[in-house]
Order: sequence, then C-alpha cells, then structure tokens
Amino acid sequence: MQIREITDKHIWEDFLQQCEEKTFFQSWNWGEFHEKMGRKIWRFGFYNQNELVGVALVVKVKARRGTFLAVEHGPTAKNPQSQILQTLLEKLKEVAKEEDASFIRISPTWKKNEENEKVFRDLGFRPSPTYAAAESSWKLDITPREEEILAHMRKTTRYLIRQVMKNQNVEITRSEKKEDLEIFDILTREIGKRQQFVPFSRKYSESEFDAFSKDNAVSLFFGKYKGEVVAAALIVFWSGIGFYHQAASRGEYAKLSIPYLLQWEAIREAKKRGCVLYDFWGYVDPKKYPNHPWAGPTLFKMGFGGKAYEYVKTQDYPLSWKYWPIAIFELLRKKRRRL
Repeated sequence: MQIREITDKHIWEDFLQQCEEKTFFQSWNWGEFHEKMGRKIWRFGFYNQNELVGVALVVKVKARRGTFLAVEHGPTAKNPQSQILQTLLEKLKEVAKEEDASFIRISPTWKKNEENEKVFRDLGFRPSPTYAAAESSWKLDITPREEEILAHMRKTTRYLIRQVMKNQNVEITRSEKKEDLEIFDILTREIGKRQQFVPFSRKYSESEFDAFSKDNAVSLFFGKYKGEVVAAALIVFWSGIGFYHQAASRGEYAKLSIPYLLQWEAIREAKKRGCVLYDFWGYVDPKKYPNHPWAGPTLFKMGFGGKAYEYVKTQDYPLSWKYWPIAIFELLRKKRRRL
C-alpha cells in the first residue's frame, strides 16, 4: 500500500462521499479550518494498486502541554482496514520526527468492539487519558417524511415542539451571515461564564464558519423570545449529513422549550438540503453515567429519535518521555471535570 498527499479537493471529497462512516472532521474544509487556526496539516491518501482506498487528515497541534499529531475521526475508508492504520502509523512516525512531536493521537470512527481495539493495541497504541465528543455520537435517519420523524420522537419532545410553535412570542431564524457570529459569540460567552466552562473561541467559530460558508455548508440558527436571542446553534451540512456542532441556550428561559423547536428547524433544513442523516454529535449513556456533564444534553438529543454510535476510544501512540507528563495532566483534568 502506498501513501501520498492529495492536493485536489474533488478527489478528496468524492472519495469521502462514498464512505458510510465519516464526519466533517475529515473534510477538505476542516483542513482549511485548521490552517486558518495557524496549524500545519497533511492530507494523506492511501492507494492500493493506484486505487484510492482511504484518506487521513493529519493536524499538527502545538499546545502548552506539548506538540502532537492528531487524526480526528480518521483514517476514513469504505471499510476499516488495519493495513491502512499500520501504513499511516509508519508515515506519522516520520512526520513526528521532523515536527518534534512527542506523540500521535487518533480518534477513529471504527465501531467499538474487541476486534477493532485489538488492532490498535497490537500496533502499540494505548487508550488516551482524554474524553472527547469524538468517541461517540447520537444520529438520526432523516430520510423519512417529516410526519414520520415526528411520530418516532419521544412523546414529550413532539409535544414540546408543537407547543413552542403555538407561542407567538417565539421565533426561529436562520442566518448565513458571518457578522451574526457576534450574536452567537456573546450568548456562548455569557453561558460559559455562568456555567463555568470555556466555550469555543471567537477565532475558532469564525474559522469554522469561513471554512464551510464558501460552500454554503454552514448555518446559524437563533431562537428568539420577544425579539431577544435566547438559544442558538451552529450547524454544518456536509456530505449528506447535518452536524449539530455548537449550541447555547439561556437557562432562565428553559421552561419555554425553545431549543426543541430550534433543533427541529435545523433537522428540517438538513432534509431540504438533501441530507440523509442528522448527527447530534457528543453522546454519553445517561443511564450508565447519570452524573456525567453530557447526560442532560444527551437525554435532550435522544428525544428526537435515532440511535447511539460508539467508536473505539481515542488512542495515543507515545514517541517520547514528554508524553507521560501530558498524559498525567490530562487524566487529572478529566477527573476534575467529572468526564
């Protein structure tokens, strides 16, 4: 198997269109997002007798805790192949030496089972001390008619959507204007401060918006009460999938249930754009982990119908002693955040 860089967006995207298990973290535009954030990237293609059989977007991450190479939701192939992973690992070892990276981190979209975990283990990977949204997701098939999707929702979710529709003081709007990111940013800052978490930076949101807006592949949804924005979401539409990537809502307006209608309008927009799947992003089993910070948001997502997708846990490949202090720091941080 050969590996070489891909410089043609159409080749990259056409291949991913054929893959079933994928997310926009491996899209061409997400590579541009990372470049806008000042990061170095590589777009590797895996060829078997000149046939493209897999791709991997690789990002060099320079953080205060150290430098590493990251592959988020990749490598992507029509079918998971251990040979692709082994070929990628050997290539990343070379890149890491040139870039002075202390470890390699891969968050695959391989189904979570013993067989797939063993592939990583046999290559020398170890489970990462981090806990990321990349490890599981809640997804909804949106190919049925709207009436059928509503019918398969949790009874309470369906009822709340219809109740909010009747509220004349509530309005859901959609925007593709970059300047409206300011409204979104203000809301996320306010809520982050109140709930004591660090939201995505303004630069992050702007870079994400810029990367996808040129393909008309991103929208901002705003839930307004009496003209005031009290809920918002940033949705990415890519390769037949709508991604609920960023969101925020004011807790003091929770009884109005505006996020339910906002989410429904985002799903409807995804259908209009020809999407077949709606990815609610991060998921955690609320029964197994009732005290997890994501348990509440997951229950909200589950109400719309769909099913859980759980992947092999994020894997690390240490390359230097510098990895171990980073691993200890991340483990302590995960415990502190109750993740």
